[in-house]
Amino acid sequence: MMKKIYLFIIICVGNFLLASSPAFPETYAEETEIGEEKAETKEKDEETEEIVVTASKLPQKSEEITHKIDILTQEDIQGVTYTNRNLSEALRYTPGAFVNPLSRNDANWGSYGGLGPKYNIYMLDGLPVDSFVDTMSLDNKYLNTIEVHRGPTVLYPNYMSMDFAGNQSPLAGATNLITKDKILSPMTTLSTGYGSWNTLTGSAYHENSKGNVHYLLGANYEQSDYTNYGTNPSWLNMLDDPEYKKTKAFFKTTYYLTPESKVSIFAHHTEHTGDVGRPNRDFKNYYDTINVAYENQLNKDISLHLKAGYRHYDRNWEEDNFPVNLSLREKDRVVQHIFPADVFVNYEHTEGFLLTIGSDLQHVSYKTETETNGIDTTGNDVNADACGLYVQEKLIIDNWVFRVGGRYSYTRHDYDLIGGSEPSEDSKSWDRFLWSTGIRYNVSKDIGIYANAGSTFLVPSAKSVGGTLKLSDLGMPGKNGQLPNPSLKPEKGIGLDLGSDIRLNGNLQFGARGFYNMIDDAIVENVVSGNPSQTRSVNAGESYAYGVEIEGKYQIDNMLKCFANTTITKTKVENDVDSDQDGSDVPFVPDIVANFGITASFPYEVNISPYCQYIGRYYDSTSKGGRNDFGRYVIMNMKAQKQLYQNRDFTADLVVDVNNILNKIFEMPWQFQDPGFNTLASIVVTF
Repeated sequence: MMKKIYLFIIICVGNFLLASSPAFPETYAEETEIGEEKAETKEKDEETEEIVVTASKLPQKSEEITHKIDILTQEDIQGVTYTNRNLSEALRYTPGAFVNPLSRNDANWGSYGGLGPKYNIYMLDGLPVDSFVDTMSLDNKYLNTIEVHRGPTVLYPNYMSMDFAGNQSPLAGATNLITKDKILSPMTTLSTGYGSWNTLTGSAYHENSKGNVHYLLGANYEQSDYTNYGTNPSWLNMLDDPEYKKTKAFFKTTYYLTPESKVSIFAHHTEHTGDVGRPNRDFKNYYDTINVAYENQLNKDISLHLKAGYRHYDRNWEEDNFPVNLSLREKDRVVQHIFPADVFVNYEHTEGFLLTIGSDLQHVSYKTETETNGIDTTGNDVNADACGLYVQEKLIIDNWVFRVGGRYSYTRHDYDLIGGSEPSEDSKSWDRFLWSTGIRYNVSKDIGIYANAGSTFLVPSAKSVGGTLKLSDLGMPGKNGQLPNPSLKPEKGIGLDLGSDIRLNGNLQFGARGFYNMIDDAIVENVVSGNPSQTRSVNAGESYAYGVEIEGKYQIDNMLKCFANTTITKTKVENDVDSDQDGSDVPFVPDIVANFGITASFPYEVNISPYCQYIGRYYDSTSKGGRNDFGRYVIMNMKAQKQLYQNRDFTADLVVDVNNILNKIFEMPWQFQDPGFNTLASIVVTF
């Protein structure tokens, strides 16, 4: 049924595009240049205005949005250090977020809005990507902005990932990675670097435009004799320095049919290979990401948007017989194919009214395989489909902004194999109506008060149900992975927030936001007592998270700006069935996160950006008897840049990243630890 829906929508949209797309005039190259000049002038006129896309899927001023949205510019994105080469680290110093990649080889196990890492979806140009995997794969060079949307929304779907912690929900927010579209002038950048642990890097990037065609492309490579990032003792048991290699290649091209309509295609490929410090613990991971988008301003009031994509995840790793011996025991593999699509219309009807209506689809295939002594066996083999229909109306009346929206969400799983066996129930389906509403009052052009509320619904993923291990592997040494839990129930939740923004003299900004999130039958990852290399997904009863975010930004002049923020969070799990979980805390949520940073420019073309972060206490499990606590440490990182040479057409810069300046070697979940002080120095040539 879902495949028929896909085919029907593609045929209808294709016919509509052919009928609605204007013929391309021969003189359009000249018209485009004029249009670009107008666009450039408009951009300069709006430099001081925040323009957001995520909240309404259409560019809007921040005072017309009920949600709180942080906008990270190219300067912000390039101005931080990426200690673990994870794009989530761009969000490390934003309020409400705890970014916690375990290593260069592992995903981000942090939290958002007092909830675990799966309650903030990531998107690439409005199409969902995996918040665990894709932030390890995607690059920051082609990003124009990152919009961090806080609070629940119905305009974006759950992401149907079956790996890591499974499906992901936008209850606590959504992070939109927005790539460059319009290239105003050609630029080429070459860089090479060397750093701690014999880390070598090299990259090439180019962007340009020819008439109505705008494009970018690039590649980068990094290798390292990494270091032991496990505690002592640790189930990781590294006997030698782990190897690390990562290669990326990407391109994007945008074709402007008219100044108001365009077609674009984006593609990114990553190969991440190496080992984890033992002879038979190699890994080879391959990630592919493709987005295709079409936008057409049908008239002054109506715009059509069509987006489709493909995500391919192919993870391969070895397991040995340690501690008995170092011989190869098995080779494991997880393969996912995910096809997301979204079609919607924005209708600006009547003055101050904006209607958004659309539908999104996802198709997923997920398979786990094990090779032992040359014999392949399949553990999980699952297909899933999801469909959403959504509508949102926003109206502006004087100083008031009102928003209300709804979504019908349908999900179906078809299980061919679960845990290596045919399940007694070969399919499941769920459906639910979700809602979201918000209000904003602009006291003046510099002061705004807002409030939002919304609901969510999240089904268990195939990995959570079927695991990567057998139930008989419980407690077995050397059996690392996730245990199955076929009895998992879906979860549902509600999110609320209330906040205010204040801008003084244009250079000084303050903000405060309170939030409350509640999840019923929350699916969380618990470390299995007595074996930190094994986890199991469980329903943890009702989980509550509430807190406050306070932030301030001050741009003194063009030479100096600073920021500070803190997020204080209280969480609680109520489970009448399991006394060990009742009264516990939501995993991966620190009770406090505080950030402070400065960006300063000095004579002789020197720029320095030091950042400081304090992480309070957090836990790795809802089990009071088996959990471990972490946190209560300070991390200081710094990015420094010195211009070495410049003329009319060429610049050369020295860029130095210094991480963990205080050399704090602190423990993290699953017997990982931060390896301490490290640095990377690069020469960057731009022409």
